[in-house]
Amino acid sequence: MKKRKIIASVLIIIALILGSIFFSEIMFPVGWEGYFKTEYYGQFGPLAICVELLIAGIYMFIAHPKTNFTMALFAFTVLSDLFFNIIGLITTLVPVYALVIFLCCAVLALWLAFSNAFSLGRISLAAAFGSFILGNAVELFFNYL
Repeated sequence: MKKRKIIASVLIIIALILGSIFFSEIMFPVGWEGYFKTEYYGQFGPLAICVELLIAGIYMFIAHPKTNFTMALFAFTVLSDLFFNIIGLITTLVPVYALVIFLCCAVLALWLAFSNAFSLGRISLAAAFGSFILGNAVELFFNYL
């Protein structure tokens, strides 16, 4: 239980720090017309990844039954961001330093989700597939609004 809470606390802290950095970099439009442009909403993509990590960390801290699903969702979102960027489908807005941190957290999250390391409930095949689909959907939403 102590390891679970320490890992969860580290993930929460990472999400809060990177989330505050990404939020501070958001450019808010001056006129109301700017709120209807895709460029405005596209810049919330890195922040959405932080929110996924934050929720996964909180779920892990309180030992919620859906922890493994949210861990897999976060991991698949990060991996799809990296994959889509490598193949040239998107240009990621996540800075390199954050991408490296997210990638380390994603590998840990996948291992935790699929190994059921803290006995929080095994992730089913349907839930794993669902988290894969939702992770890709989140990534494509913020890049192809």
